[in-house]
Amino acid sequence: MLIFSLIAAAILIGIDQLIKLWAVGILQEQGTIPFFHIGNFEILDLTYLENNGAVFGSFAGMRWFLIGIVSVMLLICLWGIIHYRNHSKLLSISLSLIFAGGIGNLIDRIFRDGRVIDYIEVKLFHFAIFNFADCCVVIGIVLFIFYVLFSDTQKNNSNNKNIADSSPEKEEERENA
Repeated sequence: MLIFSLIAAAILIGIDQLIKLWAVGILQEQGTIPFFHIGNFEILDLTYLENNGAVFGSFAGMRWFLIGIVSVMLLICLWGIIHYRNHSKLLSISLSLIFAGGIGNLIDRIFRDGRVIDYIEVKLFHFAIFNFADCCVVIGIVLFIFYVLFSDTQKNNSNNKNIADSSPEKEEERENA
């Protein structure tokens, strides 16, 4: 599962960087391109934006702080991917998505003077402008929360312990004690 997680993360990082190259090369000149409209009802546009902050522009201009925080979080994700590689497919997928999205945006922060290229604008309810890497992080976090809340790992561990405690050998040890 470790190799799959790392290959998947590498592919997602590549997709993110290719889309950002397109955004810089094509979208930057045009500013906004209508993308998904139904009649006069605007749902999504592709709008070029350089964001020097984090979520909703928070921590704007704090490039090195953001690089540091993201780097620590990426190391934790990588440790989780390696340490829990055989634990759960859902956990591996969620950590791989978070890792890939974090690396995608970290590349921008390091090589674009702290600015992350964003391009997906939700027009339906005037939400923030974001990018593919952000989507990976958000989907990964949602899957991770789902894993934490609904995983049977804790139940299985306690059931296995109870089964082991009620084995004939354990019963005999208790009777002899």
